[in-house]
Amino acid sequence: MTSLNVSPRTSVSPQQLLSEQVRRILSAPVYDLAIETPLQPALALSASLGNQVLLKREDLQPTFSFKIRGAYTRLSRLSPEQRARGVITASAGNHAQGVALAAAHLGITATIVMPTTTPSLKVEGVRSRGGQVLLQGDSFPHALAHALKLADTRGATFVPPFDDPDVIAGQGTVGMEILRQQPGALDAIFVPVGGGGLVAGIAAYVKYLRPQVKVIGVEPHDSNCLQAAMAAGERVILPQVGSFADGVAVAQIGACCFELCRHFVDEVLTVSNDELCAAIKDIYDDTRSITEPSGALAVAGIKQYVAREGVRGQTLVAIDSGANVNFDRLRHVAERAELGEQREAIIAVTIPERPGSFRAFCQALGKRQITEFNYRCQPGKPAQLFVGVQTHPQHDPRGGLLTSLREQGYRVLDLTDNELAKLHVRHTVGGHATPGTDERVLRFEFPERPGALLGFLERLGKRWNISLFHYRNHGAAEARVFAALEVPADEQPGFPQALEQMGYRYWDETANPAYRMFLG
Repeated sequence: MTSLNVSPRTSVSPQQLLSEQVRRILSAPVYDLAIETPLQPALALSASLGNQVLLKREDLQPTFSFKIRGAYTRLSRLSPEQRARGVITASAGNHAQGVALAAAHLGITATIVMPTTTPSLKVEGVRSRGGQVLLQGDSFPHALAHALKLADTRGATFVPPFDDPDVIAGQGTVGMEILRQQPGALDAIFVPVGGGGLVAGIAAYVKYLRPQVKVIGVEPHDSNCLQAAMAAGERVILPQVGSFADGVAVAQIGACCFELCRHFVDEVLTVSNDELCAAIKDIYDDTRSITEPSGALAVAGIKQYVAREGVRGQTLVAIDSGANVNFDRLRHVAERAELGEQREAIIAVTIPERPGSFRAFCQALGKRQITEFNYRCQPGKPAQLFVGVQTHPQHDPRGGLLTSLREQGYRVLDLTDNELAKLHVRHTVGGHATPGTDERVLRFEFPERPGALLGFLERLGKRWNISLFHYRNHGAAEARVFAALEVPADEQPGFPQALEQMGYRYWDETANPAYRMFLG
């Protein structure tokens, strides 16, 4: 049994270690079950970055992840006695599905211990492939400890998710395919990093045959176990890891993996969750496929690398490592992708509390698309707006927007990098109506297009004071506005007719219990 804590062979030279690992890669029987995935040009991303970007589509594997390669290689090399006793592994999802499918193919009983926080899509993926699932602990280390204990108790073989020479060999066949598919110009390969099996395998093969090609690992900011180990010169244990990119939520790089990475990986980059969301969108735009957050790490790394180095005309490969993402997570991805691409600024703006101020502010924005607009009247105080505005990193950067508004006399606070604002405040801007006001609450719909919100406010005019306002661009054909208007009692009879003259679909929600409970 090979555990995650096994020490690498320190008595051999790096070159001997490299030769041995390449021998294992060349003999890995991955194509009994895995497929050779395409190296697909990302045309739109290439055009925007000024480099040729190629996507290694490991999301197209039978388990929608490269992990099937290492899992099958390890299981295929078990003895008949080991196969009869079964296998056990611990995984947050993709390795688990690979082990389950490989075991079913080889007629081996497989038990997979998964953290209780594992996305349901991955749990069901394991069960559907014949694996016996045990949910244990709220993180990978807890699941790992339980799996190792079970393996010792049952006499089963533990199949490491990354820290094993045969697992590394299976993953290394990705590098073998890349060099075969791209025999010409190739400057760098960007590889997602969790426990390190994939980057170690690819680095070993690539550096053995084409040492001039850079191998660059990419990790989330909050799960950078390889970057921390490279900086320290030894493996370290992160005190905690982020869960957004759950496929790489590993606190310590593998021992065997690190022994290869420390010699043959050129650099490790880290990216934010917003950058990951933007990369998921980039991959979708080019392939019409939806990648899991960890699968988009390499693309996010390429974008950061190109911006930092200013390279042009290079050939850069990104490993699209997996597509096992719960559908309900896509809401968050879509919400944050624009921020990750620096195409949306979130700002707080102070304006005078008087009719027409909203319209004047929209005019101050010029032709910029408003993506979100939240407001609740606070009598006796200036109006505080929570606003999202579309920007462009080159043509209309955030700094230009802020400068423009300040030069026009507006007090502006930049909240684009404020996590509390992005995650929570944007959904809780509000308060109850001022006692004694005749507030009418309505929902409006109108065709969504640039300038649509300004057009709406101009039709609304200065007749009534706006005491509550919420608008969010959802990318749909119809814009949706939630607004409260202070309508004096003597104007109430003619209010419906005035609304009809605006020409927009609307619903009167003044009696809506949700409004009355939380905002009325």
